[in-house]
Amino acid sequence: MSFKRLDPEDFVVSADAVSSTVWTGNEPILTTFFTSSAQENGASGDYYLDVYNTESNLANNQIQFALAYGDQTGGGAIPYNIAVNNYSPSTTIYGSYRTLVLEDENAEFVFGGVSSSYFYAISVERARYKETLFPGSMNLHISNSSTPFNTLQLTDNSQDVTIPQYFGTMRAYQVISGSNGTAYNKVSGELSNNQGFTENSGSYGLFLPDISTILLNGQALDINESTGEGVNLATSRALNDGDNPQKLYVRMSASANFGLACQETITSDYIFVRARSSEFNYSENPSFISGSTGEVIYSYFINNPNVFPTTVGLYNDNNDLLAVAKLSKPILKDFTKEALIRVKLDF
Repeated sequence: MSFKRLDPEDFVVSADAVSSTVWTGNEPILTTFFTSSAQENGASGDYYLDVYNTESNLANNQIQFALAYGDQTGGGAIPYNIAVNNYSPSTTIYGSYRTLVLEDENAEFVFGGVSSSYFYAISVERARYKETLFPGSMNLHISNSSTPFNTLQLTDNSQDVTIPQYFGTMRAYQVISGSNGTAYNKVSGELSNNQGFTENSGSYGLFLPDISTILLNGQALDINESTGEGVNLATSRALNDGDNPQKLYVRMSASANFGLACQETITSDYIFVRARSSEFNYSENPSFISGSTGEVIYSYFINNPNVFPTTVGLYNDNNDLLAVAKLSKPILKDFTKEALIRVKLDF
């Protein structure tokens, strides 16, 4: 075994973005939507609705995302105390996302320049994605109330803007009418650089890739479908159980088309191990030297050794082995040859 101290120039750090699908089974588009009556009728059902990819009796039944409704006035839910209005599960949801996203308990949500006091939240299950959601991958179809159904096609505007909106250090993109991160032209239905907003209610929401959340503007979804902008979702804002998450779930399951992807940044540390012509030409292998005397067994190898390195070990200054790299096949090394081995560490 031979040792050599690495120099600073032997280390190179690189970062690469890797994307993948979100939904169970590596499906790029979620086309089946199921809920659990036990969860919906349980204690958590007052706050959110879990959506699964299959029926509960199947082995691959897993939560894909959750739907929640937030309302600053407390509407759409039963108050905690009938003597105290405006405090209900919907205000809890509203306040939680306001603190998480806006980081200001006095701020209001603004969707495309228009303030809104109620929204729907789609939160992707943490086990479904890697680091963040992938901007431009969101393609969400929501059916309207007409028969036959038409769909509102939503995406984020990441391909139409140079710089995203920021809440603190958190990125945010507007949810717009379009596809693959680009807005639709309302007149022709073709992709264009138009904003893709509604005429009076701003954008359709916010796409927040760093917290795997999509906030949908309730005002925009409630617009009558005859305008070509909304889906007439008919959000209930009365102080009773409006079952608003269920309303959105029904429309999403009717369209059965929710495309989404995720991405992560993989940082790689490249270490270049150089074996020059005069280095690493002898071995302590028992086939090379005598274990009792330490002499080279074959005199031919004294001046003309031939060794076959197979492994690179990385040690710290305390001589602790930190990592081991195996070569794909042994390489011949002698005084007439030099070797350059690149070791890649991903973390």
